[in-house]
Amino acid sequence: MRICVYAASSGQCDPAYHAAAYAVGQHIARAGATLVYGGGSAGSMGAVANGALSEGGEVIGILPRFMADLEWGHPGLTRLELVEDMRERKHRLLTDSDAVVALPGGCGTLEELFEAITLKRLGLYFNPILLLNTRDFYAPLQAFMQQVIQQRFMNSEHAAMWQLVAEPEQVIAAIAAAPSWGPDARELAVVRPT
Repeated sequence: MRICVYAASSGQCDPAYHAAAYAVGQHIARAGATLVYGGGSAGSMGAVANGALSEGGEVIGILPRFMADLEWGHPGLTRLELVEDMRERKHRLLTDSDAVVALPGGCGTLEELFEAITLKRLGLYFNPILLLNTRDFYAPLQAFMQQVIQQRFMNSEHAAMWQLVAEPEQVIAAIAAAPSWGPDARELAVVRPT
């Protein structure tokens, strides 16, 4: 199994976020899965990689060349793949992934998360999408997405495209238990009249 993790590079956030990221990495490695992430060494990005590496896990980083030039890459990964730009990075992170886990983060993490949700809605990505709700970080986003559905910008079925989990140790089980999402998802992509 190949699990894509979206994570932030901030070193200034609450240390609880880094601890949770480290634990997610550990659980991914213990499950025998490969961690694929953005390739950075700082913040939650570095923590999730270090957690997986501490358990002997395989960790693949996907890093844009300009970030490598700035020495932002993690030096201890199983493999660090350099790509031309952020767009290619996002594509490579999602390609061949069996699940997505979004850790708390900023605009980059949210942009990656929303692209994955959009592709799932359009029937171009079918795998589980999990949000790790450390310190209730994603509760406001969950409420906002419910408003999006209530205001008829999405169908009620779209709420099943992602799941929130509270603790790192719930990630692997939640991936296994996620509702299936198949090619017929395109029939749900357009908002139906009420």
